Amino acid sequence: MTAARFLVVLDADSTLIRNEVIELLAEEAGRRAEVQAATEAAMRGEVDFAASLRSRVRALTGVPTAAFARVQSRIEPTPGVRELTDAVHRRGGVVGVVSGGFHEILDAIAPGLGVDRWRANRLSVTEGALSGTVDGEIVDAAAKAASLTEWAAELGVAPHATIAIGDGANDLQMMAAAGLGIAFNAKPAVRAAAAVVIGPQDLSEVIALLP
Repeated sequence: MTAARFLVVLDADSTLIRNEVIELLAEEAGRRAEVQAATEAAMRGEVDFAASLRSRVRALTGVPTAAFARVQSRIEPTPGVRELTDAVHRRGGVVGVVSGGFHEILDAIAPGLGVDRWRANRLSVTEGALSGTVDGEIVDAAAKAASLTEWAAELGVAPHATIAIGDGANDLQMMAAAGLGIAFNAKPAVRAAAAVVIGPQDLSEVIALLP
């Protein structure tokens, strides 16, 4: 494998895309309001992410897998995302996404947005419906940071040539592990910890920061 010049890793929900996928799935179960409130608390860092995710996924119990297609049709890519991924590729970089969200949605949307590799949680399914549990280890803050470090090593990218972009508390470890951490449309704690803060929801603003 040819070494990449640099690596850009983004969060998915509210960063790569404008939506929070778990809220769209919860809407299918008629439980969006409670899941939305729990998601906001987790992103502010007020509760443990893994415990919160398990609780929120339990609220999805019984949602049919047919809902994935409906949710995918409602996904809104963040403005500027394709311009950013195109710019990364032109400069010899690689785009990764690591998400506390779900492979079932990312697998469908990531390639079309110019993402080269991605990692997320998987939802357990029983008889065509969600069983209310996460299948396998949860992608939490530590897993996000580990993914960035592992991908950089695989690609031959030095730590200082990595960029992490996120909005929530579970992105902080990943941002700290990167050469440059960017808070994008972020919660106050994330803005306070980031080297760079981008307010308007337009990822093309990151292009000026690429090596």
